[in-house]
Amino acid sequence: MNRQRVSSGTEWEERVGYSRAVRTGDRVVVSGTTATDDDGEPVAVGDPYEQARRALEIVESALEEAGATTDEVVRTRTYVTDAEDWPEIGRAHREVFGAAGPAATMVQVEQLIDPDLCVEIEAEAVVGSA
Repeated sequence: MNRQRVSSGTEWEERVGYSRAVRTGDRVVVSGTTATDDDGEPVAVGDPYEQARRALEIVESALEEAGATTDEVVRTRTYVTDAEDWPEIGRAHREVFGAAGPAATMVQVEQLIDPDLCVEIEAEAVVGSA
């Protein structure tokens, strides 16, 4: 089976042993993605909407590099540190995936890897399903 790995180039991929995204056949899976800059530092601290938008920009970039689009996303998983932020995070999700209408899950967690992060998003796409 062919396996295409997509890297964001951060040190964490090598240290932890993961890829930003992996494509096998027509399936693309994007790892949990947070709102960070090119150096891996959190951005838009305290702003759930902007953090969701930034995370989704990174997700979209990984999808494109793997040959998929946001219209081909069939599932997302969103982890939030405060369920009260769901309207802002949901708005960002709708702006990116509204046309595709993927199956979606949002759960509250105690904390993400960095306390300045309030949202982490995963996505799965099936190429050719749009």
